[in-house]
Amino acid sequence: MANRSTIQTDQAPAAIGTYSQAIKVGGTVYLSGQIPLDPDTMELVQGDINVHIRRVLDNLAAVCEAAGGSLQNIVKLNIYLTDLSHFATVNEVMAEYFEQPYPARAAVGVAALPKGSTVEMDGIMEIE
Repeated sequence: MANRSTIQTDQAPAAIGTYSQAIKVGGTVYLSGQIPLDPDTMELVQGDINVHIRRVLDNLAAVCEAAGGSLQNIVKLNIYLTDLSHFATVNEVMAEYFEQPYPARAAVGVAALPKGSTVEMDGIMEIE
């Protein structure tokens, strides 16, 4: 598996299972799912869905930066919500974090997420 490397940063939550924060293969980075964990305490942040979405995107941004990119390098973003009524809030917050062209995206309603989270996001990033 030449040309494959693990991305790790203390600026995002440590893995809580048998996975890496991200894996880089060539110019593609596969970002593991992030939930709204504070990287310092490893506890879910307090607040409403808006606060949770921002923490998730901040965590993803930290991993992107550790891999040599930014959120703008994400080409595919997957969003998992335990309540799809929060989809409009996701759009509002994403508009603050991303510029056009926006990444391709999927939003999926799920029954549950790790640690009782209400939102999780993962993605694929392309860097040069």
